[in-house]
Amino acid sequence: MVELEVAEIIGTVAFALSGFYVAVKEKLDLLGVFIASFLTALGGGLVRDMLADRPPYTFTHLLPSFLVIAVIVLSVLLQLHRKDEIEKKIYFIISDTLGLVSFSISGALIGLQVGFNFFGVVLLALVTAVGGGVIRDILLNRVPLLLTSEFYGTVSLLVGAILFVFAQFDIGGYVPVMVVFAFGVALRLLAYYKQWNLPKIG
Repeated sequence: MVELEVAEIIGTVAFALSGFYVAVKEKLDLLGVFIASFLTALGGGLVRDMLADRPPYTFTHLLPSFLVIAVIVLSVLLQLHRKDEIEKKIYFIISDTLGLVSFSISGALIGLQVGFNFFGVVLLALVTAVGGGVIRDILLNRVPLLLTSEFYGTVSLLVGAILFVFAQFDIGGYVPVMVVFAFGVALRLLAYYKQWNLPKIG
């Protein structure tokens, strides 16, 4: 499925860059940078494939690992590690958003492929999108972005829900997926800049 492959590539590149930024902010050494980038980019997909009972894409294809390595090397060559307040920079926000929406789409599409119900598809979209970042943040003793950021996980859940509804009406193909992708990106960026948050208790 072309849509799935495209979503995987975009998500891997975007989250590898996001993981690189976080590693730099935490002042990790070179090995730490590689681990953080790999976990962010590939961790969610590994969890997704285990839940869907399919061979992990990361372990059966070389492309994901090559993409992560290429992103790290280019980031170092372009000296992105010398930027201050990385997580507030537009390129970090955009890369994280692209990764979030792309992996939400790939998770939902795989959930549909294996015949999951609504909750399975939606939760697989969420796990794929945020799983790697959560593992990374736990490793770095940080509060996962999923639990604190504006509409972060909500965007992933909405993307999964929309794709499930589309599937019930046999709406598929590249164009509908790109429409959902554009919607997810726009919603996440709007939520970030408008500082939208879900209600908090207390």
